[in-house]
Amino acid sequence: MSEDWAAVAKTINERVHELGWKQRELAERSQVSQAIVREIQNHTVERKRSDRTLEALAVALGLHPQHLLAVLHGRIPPTLGQPREDMEDAVSARLAVIEQRLSQITEHLADLTELLRRDGTSRG
Repeated sequence: MSEDWAAVAKTINERVHELGWKQRELAERSQVSQAIVREIQNHTVERKRSDRTLEALAVALGLHPQHLLAVLHGRIPPTLGQPREDMEDAVSARLAVIEQRLSQITEHLADLTELLRRDGTSRG
């Protein structure tokens, strides 16, 4: 099956818009270089990307770690909390769910930190 990078770009762009983020924020939260995020979002360079890159972007966007991989390959994306497809045992599947939850907590803490920083700046 062919890869649909345009669908990946559309999914990322829609989610970034929903979250009200800029490209730079997605790059920082996913720890993927802004140049790579730009290439994927704008669908300017179509090249093989690491599964880990797509997973990092998906997790940063609050999606299932394999969401973007599923979109890329024309499959229905898994919902949050579903075990990873490549997980063969219950422990690994549960760890994937815990990992996702920790990512959400980290994102929430980053949001709170930003709010506190802004509040401190406006008072100073």
